[in-house]
Amino acid sequence: MNSKERVKAALEFREPDMVPYGEFAIDFDTVERLLGRKTYLRNKAGIQLALWQGRRREVAESLIRDSIEVAEKVELDILSPPLLPPEDPGEVPRKVDENTWEFDDGRVLKYSAVTNDFTVVHWPPGDYLPTDEELERKAAGERFEEGRLEALRLFVEKFGDTHHITWGGTDEAAMPLFGGMTNGLSYYVTDPGRIKAYCEAACEGAEKTDPLWAEMGADSVMWGMDFSFNSGPFLSPGMFRDLVLPYAKRRVDSVHASGMKVLKHCCGNNKPLLDAFVEIGYDCYQSIQTSAGLDIAQLKDYLGDSLALWGGVAVENLVSGTPEDVSRDVEYALTHGKPGGGYIFGTSHSVAVGTKYENWLRMMEDFRALRSY
Repeated sequence: MNSKERVKAALEFREPDMVPYGEFAIDFDTVERLLGRKTYLRNKAGIQLALWQGRRREVAESLIRDSIEVAEKVELDILSPPLLPPEDPGEVPRKVDENTWEFDDGRVLKYSAVTNDFTVVHWPPGDYLPTDEELERKAAGERFEEGRLEALRLFVEKFGDTHHITWGGTDEAAMPLFGGMTNGLSYYVTDPGRIKAYCEAACEGAEKTDPLWAEMGADSVMWGMDFSFNSGPFLSPGMFRDLVLPYAKRRVDSVHASGMKVLKHCCGNNKPLLDAFVEIGYDCYQSIQTSAGLDIAQLKDYLGDSLALWGGVAVENLVSGTPEDVSRDVEYALTHGKPGGGYIFGTSHSVAVGTKYENWLRMMEDFRALRSY
């Protein structure tokens, strides 16, 4: 079997020749060790700073070159080409100090070395819900600049016959959080009607572009909106069924109608939402977060052949554990994930910033030794 056939078998709950391997992402510090050079690939803060400085072409060239080289060097069965940044970087915020930036509207960004990313730490008071005009634009569908899709075209041309290509440049249109987490969640209580109106418009717009990704050669789409904290869902199961499930299902149905699968990345403790995940129709659930109380053996037993699973090695062990911790994770995941198919190997989130290179190498070594059926 090649990689494409291997993933297809796993998603159809058939046992392939070997367990397929994929990652939601491999962050820049591991990529730099792997390639032996600096990269913008999954370098969130580096990309943002470069775009603010007008170096978009440099960023795009690195993303294309380095993502292709990673795909050639790492034994990934699932490949995720990057959506390239737009030509216009938008407003460039004012630098306040070494780690702080501020936009004209008062939003404040802080840089975190731990995540290598910028986070909005202050949202000024205001109404962040979309206007009628914004809803109309959303319903019309997004028009991507041609240059933003170059990586997808190149990946399909180079790897499309042999590997599963998943595309993250689609609108999930479910559970938007306007004005950040605190503001965004409050709107589900204070103005659920507007949330529904936005999701309706977003679904309508996204349905216009779903066939394009299939025509370009994508095998699946990958969505990454989280629905839960470590302690449980952001919304009660009842609110989730009213305000999220109908739109998530509509999006999945549209993607399926275009001939693609849906791979769902979702951190946190999603146990109370598992039945909803099945009802929505996701083909695969990635980011099985062990530190949030999820256990791949229990999930495999509970879900059976209704939802494929993708994960197994705790990010926390890759970052702060020992190679022996990683080895135990690999063995446990493959022991319980392999039987009957329906399983893709990977981390519980991604090969995240701060991963010890020796731990990732141990993970790959042990996986190779145990992945065959």
